[in-house]
Amino acid sequence: MSVRHKITWIVLLLLAAVIKVLSFFPAAVEKYYSTGVYLLLSRLQRILFGWLPFSFGDLLYLAVIVWLFVALVRTIRTFIRREAGWAWFVSFARKTLFVCLWVYVLFNGLWGLNYDRKGLAYQLQLKVHPYSTDELKELTTRLVLKLNELDSIGRTDRPKLDRHRYLFAGAVAAYDSLSARDSRFSYPYSSIKPSLFSYIGLYIGYSGYYNPFTGEAQVNTCQLGFTQPYTTCHEMGHQLGYARENEANFAGYLSGHDCPDPGFRYSTYFDFWMYATGELYNRDSVFVKGLVKQLHPQVRQDFRDLRAFLRKYANPLESRVWQIYGGYLRANRQPKGIVTYTEVTAWLIAYAEKVGWDNI
Repeated sequence: MSVRHKITWIVLLLLAAVIKVLSFFPAAVEKYYSTGVYLLLSRLQRILFGWLPFSFGDLLYLAVIVWLFVALVRTIRTFIRREAGWAWFVSFARKTLFVCLWVYVLFNGLWGLNYDRKGLAYQLQLKVHPYSTDELKELTTRLVLKLNELDSIGRTDRPKLDRHRYLFAGAVAAYDSLSARDSRFSYPYSSIKPSLFSYIGLYIGYSGYYNPFTGEAQVNTCQLGFTQPYTTCHEMGHQLGYARENEANFAGYLSGHDCPDPGFRYSTYFDFWMYATGELYNRDSVFVKGLVKQLHPQVRQDFRDLRAFLRKYANPLESRVWQIYGGYLRANRQPKGIVTYTEVTAWLIAYAEKVGWDNI
């Protein structure tokens, strides 16, 4: 091993140790990383890759998949030829560990440490608590009124949401509006891309994702158009350093709520109505059925269209992918896994208690 290689090993191990130790101190992560170093790194990423009209991160992942496939073929060939001696195993283990160290340091250094921050509830001073059925009924009743109101004024411009430029510009406008009253949501240097894997994403069940290595927000633009505004705002929440899914969901809500475009507000309330009524249905299905009848016919049609769309692409692979992703979430300070997404209902109730129910 050359001196240069040894130095690289030492630096990577030291950085990995620092990251691990720092992760035990959320207050320090919040102060020095999430609201300090990370803001500079993320803006630099968006400057470097935001101007590209395509997803560089998707191409990067594709290159990694090809590289892993080639490496697997070579490994299998080595075993078939019985060339895998002790020296080969040592070399293989060292190379694998070296790559894993690089990925660990880059992932956490560029974004992953945000999983260990104090977070959005701390910043907004929300008192999140287990909510009662009555609180859930109050929330869902108000969401019905919001959906009906926005359906009446926002359906005319809905076809524009199928245009990527209009969609992404609207999401930036949403965060601009939000940052006017809370600078923590300032979003300079846009980097939002339609995912190159959007069609594949329909079969594995993802509507968008954040690439921590390039800082790009990826949106599955093959999804139904009226669902994409909230997805875009959610992924931009990840870009701002809100790594946990409940935090990104709530950042998406705050920006969608403030967006001047009624189509964005409709998309936001639509998503939250599904979260809230999904929980309420388990407690009082009769009440939910009564709420559904209060929705405008076109809103009810949107729900039917979405259910039909999801059924069309449902397959066994999707559930397996979500199981794996749930494991990833649990490994990153989200012990409830996929259920973390639905926790945002409690956040919205806590927010309503803080700012008033009429202001949600």
